[in-house]
Amino acid sequence: MTLLELIEAQAARLHEAGVSFGHGTTNAFDEAAWLVMWKLEIPLETLDDHAEDPVDDIGIEAVQALVQERIVSRKPAAYLTREAWLQGVPFYVDERAIVPRSFIAELIADATIDAWLSDQTVRVLDLCTGNGSLAVLAAMAWPDVQVDAIDLSEDALAVARINVGRHALSDRIRLLQGDGLAPADGAYDLILCNPPYVNSASMQALPPEYQAEPALALAGGTDGMDFIRQLLARAPEHLTEHGVLVLEIGNEREFFEAAFPTLAAAWLDTSAGEDQVLLLTRDALVAAR
Repeated sequence: MTLLELIEAQAARLHEAGVSFGHGTTNAFDEAAWLVMWKLEIPLETLDDHAEDPVDDIGIEAVQALVQERIVSRKPAAYLTREAWLQGVPFYVDERAIVPRSFIAELIADATIDAWLSDQTVRVLDLCTGNGSLAVLAAMAWPDVQVDAIDLSEDALAVARINVGRHALSDRIRLLQGDGLAPADGAYDLILCNPPYVNSASMQALPPEYQAEPALALAGGTDGMDFIRQLLARAPEHLTEHGVLVLEIGNEREFFEAAFPTLAAAWLDTSAGEDQVLLLTRDALVAAR
């Protein structure tokens, strides 16, 4: 059996089992390719080069066992491989933190956010940092900034610490534990936040792959806005005069606009459309009080 045939066979198994995607892949073939090539220790980007390579029986059995674990456990593939990628950058991840997938990463990588920054931008905060991926990407994108990264979960921060060290950024990223902005140290030029925002009805309907993640990082209360209400009330005191907040809200735009009807937000275009991420200036936050 060739590598490509093995991947196609495992994709069929994943499809037939009805697993859910969304933690780095969107379809059965890509998920199968990830699992198969990780197990066989073949770089994922070299599929075309190795597609016709034969796989021996030991390799086939090992792959089949891994895919079976994915099907039975319903854990995201990233929890099985202990690795995920965001904008091509590898990150360690395990069950202590959600799998990184924030659309804010796109806006950092494509320089969309840069239009609101200046040479005076020196302090960045990644609030609800999880495994630290946005903090790492921010430090990579803006070499002159210092980044604070806050999370309520000590477990998530332990994972973030691995990634900060992996990318040799311990001198520029400081990890802080606490609830919301409570540990924030002064004012920031830019706050990035991918908070818990899933409304309670949607939480009940999440497939097992999402329920395998820490609920603390997902659940946002009845309308998904519990954390965000507290954040927007306190954000102005932690933003510099020209500071901005970039906030991800997923599919909750309707609830967001109902909760904050007078707030002037700039909606940012991502691969999922213009409803997932918004930008708020300090002036807009103060005016809406």
